Amino acid sequence: MQTPVSLFTSWPEIPAPESAAASALPASTPQQAPVVDLPIIPVAQAETAASELNFGSLSALAEKAATCRLCGLAETRTQVVFGVGSETADIVFVGEAPGRDEDLKGEPFVGRAGQLLDRMLAAIDLDRDRVYIMNTIKCRPPNNRDPRIDEVQSCNLWFEQQLELLQPKIICLLGRVAAQTVLETDAPLGSLRGHWHDYQGIPVWVTYHPAYLLRSPAQKQKSWMDLQTLASRYQHLSA
Repeated sequence: MQTPVSLFTSWPEIPAPESAAASALPASTPQQAPVVDLPIIPVAQAETAASELNFGSLSALAEKAATCRLCGLAETRTQVVFGVGSETADIVFVGEAPGRDEDLKGEPFVGRAGQLLDRMLAAIDLDRDRVYIMNTIKCRPPNNRDPRIDEVQSCNLWFEQQLELLQPKIICLLGRVAAQTVLETDAPLGSLRGHWHDYQGIPVWVTYHPAYLLRSPAQKQKSWMDLQTLASRYQHLSA
């Protein structure tokens, strides 16, 4: 029988590179959804308007976010990738941004990194139905580049309201970009790991992004230690 850590430390080390043929959309793949012909709205104006609305639920917020035109990523996305999981989750896992697979399916962490994340959750007796998974921004940046500051600022409107509705007990940030974005720091990931942080009164834990672990399998043991600390804190808060 596999030990919990072996559930994900034995995962393939490096994802297969995308070929030009693989990157092309197959005929059976849904085509890019038409973008509603609305002007890009200044962030300050959008925040003012949003503050006057009461979405009441994640589903209502997701429906509104699906038509977002706050930044230029609306022009290149297939669809908004809002989030997935339990609306009453105690733990929220936050990644950087959707990739190609996520942009096509409309769900975060569905590619190889997502499969590894599932194994990481299983190693601490969790699954997608018991947690909530989201990204700092909801639309895929072209060529999977890092999100720009204006894109992060625009999407912060949805990010903050998601967390306000979820009210989690713990936030786990996956990877450097997510950690630096949410914690508003330029500190390297190595200095952010191993310490508890705070986001609006919510305890925050930082660990490696699953995609990084696929490229750097030697770091999986450190990730396992991070997961054990996260699980211990969660058990303490839930007691």
